[in-house]
Amino acid sequence: MVESAGIPAVPPPGAAPEGAGRKTGGSFAFGMRFLLAFLRTRPMFALGYVIVIAVVLMAVFAPWIAPYPPETANPEDYLQPPSWNHWLGTDATGMDVLSRLIYAPRVDLTIAIVGTLLSAVIGTFIGTVVGYYQQLGGVRSFGAGFVMRSADVLQAFPVFVFAIALVAIFGQSLQSIIAAIAFVNAPIYLRLMRSQVLSIRNMRFVEAAYVSGASDLSIMIRHIIPNAMAPILSQLSVNIGWSVLLTAALSFVGAGVEAPTPEWGSMIAMGFQNIITGQWWPSVFPGIALALTVFGFALVGASVEILADPARRRALAGSMERRAAPAEAA
Repeated sequence: MVESAGIPAVPPPGAAPEGAGRKTGGSFAFGMRFLLAFLRTRPMFALGYVIVIAVVLMAVFAPWIAPYPPETANPEDYLQPPSWNHWLGTDATGMDVLSRLIYAPRVDLTIAIVGTLLSAVIGTFIGTVVGYYQQLGGVRSFGAGFVMRSADVLQAFPVFVFAIALVAIFGQSLQSIIAAIAFVNAPIYLRLMRSQVLSIRNMRFVEAAYVSGASDLSIMIRHIIPNAMAPILSQLSVNIGWSVLLTAALSFVGAGVEAPTPEWGSMIAMGFQNIITGQWWPSVFPGIALALTVFGFALVGASVEILADPARRRALAGSMERRAAPAEAA
């Protein structure tokens, strides 16, 4: 994860500076202006957003921008190098590499986003319950400990091997790949949320809600979860990129998306054997696209970690205001 160096120290959640509500509770237009100002001060984060937006737009408008059908093979164009007719060349079956590269994010992003969101929902819910009841003792504390030891067992297995085993058990389909991604990622969100809840559980505003008669469910939903979501949102973006990589890896070894469906991992696998004979383009271009996508989501995740934390966002807004004051005075 990219470090967010230069962020000033922030006050605790209950000690918001004067005017914080005005800075952080504005309209959508203010939020967009704040985001753009933030990205201008951190061009690497801006690069991440550009990459992610470009990949998403490429997936959405693939039918209109791809020059050829992605699954139509032409044996006469077998392993053609990049040219004016085929900008990125063709693969061993005669399919256009550029067209397949443009269509591939439709599959990769769908699997990655759905699987990651599912794992985040499951892990956040279980982590909240475990963190809330773990310090109370009795049966509930024992149950929380059992859940954490189960998560330890799941994370002890190599993620890639575990995902292959799950796909082998449930069958090779998009639903199985999504379930495998959700299953291997859920313990990450469980641990993140548990650690956040343990730090928030004994804060005064939570104790005040408990004293006022609020139920445990109400306290978790209204007071704990909203204040614990910053690292979850950050990890969400990073995990989407990682899930794209996992999907490609499963397809590369033949356990993921089946050919001829356009997918970056299967494209790399199909073209990898031709590299030794000099035909590098069927696998190199999908590999570059995959690397850029994972890199872009990692940068977006680093920025979300800052923007989703109210305290750090207030401190950042104050820092930007101080920088802008001399310019306005001039």
